[in-house]
Parts: sequence; structure tokens; C-alpha cells
Amino acid sequence: MTTNVTTVPAYAAPAANAPLERTTVPRRPVGEHDVLIDIKFSGICHSDIHQARDGWGEGIFPMVPGHEIAGIVAEVGPGVTKFQVGDRVGVGCFVDSCRTCEYCLQGLEQYCTGGMTGTYNALDKNGEPTYGGYATHIVVDENYTLRIPEGIALDEAAPLLCAGITLYSPLAHWQAGPGKKVAIVGLGGLGHMGVKIAHALGAEVTVLSQSLKKQEDGLKLGADHFYATSDPATFTELAGTFDLVISTVSAPLDFGAYLSLVKTDGALVNVGAPEEPVALNLFSLIGGRKTLAGSMIGGIAETQEMLDFCAQHGLGAEIEVIDADRINEAYERVLASDVRYRFVIDASTI
Repeated sequence: MTTNVTTVPAYAAPAANAPLERTTVPRRPVGEHDVLIDIKFSGICHSDIHQARDGWGEGIFPMVPGHEIAGIVAEVGPGVTKFQVGDRVGVGCFVDSCRTCEYCLQGLEQYCTGGMTGTYNALDKNGEPTYGGYATHIVVDENYTLRIPEGIALDEAAPLLCAGITLYSPLAHWQAGPGKKVAIVGLGGLGHMGVKIAHALGAEVTVLSQSLKKQEDGLKLGADHFYATSDPATFTELAGTFDLVISTVSAPLDFGAYLSLVKTDGALVNVGAPEEPVALNLFSLIGGRKTLAGSMIGGIAETQEMLDFCAQHGLGAEIEVIDADRINEAYERVLASDVRYRFVIDASTI
């Protein structure tokens, strides 16, 4: 692809709930501060399915999902200073923000008061729809592009751009580390990275999963303990145990039950986003001065910090690489929890 070519092969959902199909989508010419990325791998995130099926509200179609992008710089704009052709790079969940609000200035672009520009299913500053990583190429401003360290394979790095940072950010913010007891609810695409990162940070890590079928995996990934939430005795045995509980599940939780596991002054943090409203009895918070919180991905600087941390500790995602013609099958398998632990599309098959 060159700056003279404005369309690239991609897989898109033509309408809500429709199967994804091969198509072409426009890419803007490489501007002053842009990099053209030859996409090598793109992770499949559960949020791709939520959005392609209008689970979080009305989407923009045709929709090219994908915000876990790893590739190689193929071209740079004349003003680019951070990257050069041949660099290993990644793109996460957003490709722009206002750059001037208090949160952008703090490196918290994900909380931009003007609204960050999503990598897909969003409108850019020119009012044009953004298209994500299920494609062969993407053009991104250098300031919203990440450097992937040599210590991580590109296919294993792709899911770090969403799953990795989604767990790293709350673990860092709530200071998981030696002497802290951390529980990860759900051992899926997000949860398995939470276990790896929390373990590398030095915390004592417990997995809370619906059953014990993934127990062996959880312990290999770095968990110290593994409990089944389908067993009522789990909540009795672990009452008041954890400094931090992070829920990665996208189904509504019994917040009272999970808050009972949190120590006084501890926190239950949600990074999964159920499509339905949830209920909460406030007495489950008041009794222990507990915090019920949410966290969403991370800013550019923190995402780079996460990538460097993962490279330093030899952490990558557990993946199943698939050809693009298996995307629809992969969506169904994600919904059935039939993946260990992240599907990654080989972009050469698009």
C-alpha cells in the first residue's frame, strides 16, 4: 500500500448481527504525523462482538472491528519523529482524543472529556467513520501508536493492546504488589492476562471462576489459588480476604456476594461491561468502607509502560491464531467460552 491507495482489504459486519464478510474500506493518506502500519495480527476482543451486534448501543455500519493491532511500520509522514519504517508497533482502543483537556494532559486520554476517538465504530475529527484492525493496513497518528518491544512476539502482543492494558491499569492504580491479595473474576481473554500481570507484580493471586475446569491453567499462569464461584462455600471461606477484586466478566454480578470478599477499605473493580443494568444494595459497601469502581483501558503512556513491563517479564497473551475466514466461527466460540485464551487473526489471510 502507498499513500496513493485509499482502500484496503478488510473484514466487516455490514449490519448489526450480520456475519462479517470480506470487503474493502478507505484509509486516509499518510499525513504529516501519521504512520502507515502493515497489520500482521489483530486480536478478537469480546467488545468487538458487543459492538458488531449492537450490544452497547447503535453502531456505525459497515463496521470493521479490531483494536488489538500489531504490525510493522510501512511508511511515515514527513513530520514523524517517534517511528521509522520497519519498527514493530501496536494500536489499541483509540486513535485520537482532544489532546487539550485535563485528562489528555495527564496522559489519561481514555477519559478525554471531549471523547476519545475509538479505533473503530467512531467518527474522526472530519466526521468520517473509523475502521479497525480486521484489515491489512491502518493509518494512525504517531502519538497514538505504541512501540512493541522485541521481547514479545507480534501475535502474542496484539491482545495486550486491549486485554493487557485493561488489567494492568487497575492493578497499577490500586497498587497490586507484594503483600496484597488480588482476586481475578473470570479466566478468559482479560482474566488470564490479569493473572499473569498480578503475579509478575508480586501479588498473591486468586482466580474466581464458575467451575474448576480451568484450575490447572490458572495455576500455570501464575495464580496461587483457584476457587469455583458456583460453590456457595467459596464466598463463606473467602469473606473479607482481598485487597482488590477485579471482575472481567461481561455478565451481571451479584455485587453483594463479591463485595463480601473484599477487605475493609478494599475495592471491587469492574473492567467487564455487561449489556444489562445491574443492582446493588448499598449496605454491602457501607459496612466496610469498600469501593466499587470501574476502569477502562489505559492512556498511551501507561499502555507503553505495560508493553515494556510485559517484555521485561516475558509476558504475552495465550493465543489461538486463526485465518480471517474463521472470524464468525471464532465469535461463536468466544460466546461459548471455547478459547484459551484469545483468538488472533493472521492479517495475511485477509
